[in-house]
Amino acid sequence: MADLPHSLTPQDCLVATMIAVSLSDENMRTSELVTIETIVNHLPIFADFDPDRIKTVSSVVFDLFGEEDGLDALFGLIRDNLPQPLYETAYALACDVAAADGHTYEAELQMLAEIRYELSIDRLHAAAIERGARARYATLPNS
Repeated sequence: MADLPHSLTPQDCLVATMIAVSLSDENMRTSELVTIETIVNHLPIFADFDPDRIKTVSSVVFDLFGEEDGLDALFGLIRDNLPQPLYETAYALACDVAAADGHTYEAELQMLAEIRYELSIDRLHAAAIERGARARYATLPNS
C-alpha cells in the first residue's frame, strides 16, 4: 500500500470514498474525475485541502483495491479518520460521483450499498441523498 505522509485527514477520507465509487466498476470515467475535481475545488469542506493530495489518496485506494481484504481496510481507515457527523457527507459525495455520467452501473450501486452499510447511513436518509444526486445530474429525456 502507498505510504501516506501522515494519517488520513477527514478530507482525504471524503476523496477516498469518491475514488472508491469511481473505481468500483473498474472504469474511471472522465465525468467522474471532473466531478471529484469540481467538488474538491468548490465545496467549503475542502477549503484548506491541497488538491495534489487527490493523487496520493487515489494511489492508496488503488492499492487497497488490489489487496484481498482491501475494501475492509479502506472502510476501516475511513471510519477511523472521518468524524461520524461527516458520514452522510461522504455518502452524498459518493452518490454525486456515481451519478456524474448519467448512468449508475451495478458495481457502483453495490459500492454505494457497501458505503451505506459500513457508515451506518439510515436508509431513509440514504434515499433522500440518492434522490438529490439523481436530480442534480439529470439529463433531458430523449424526445
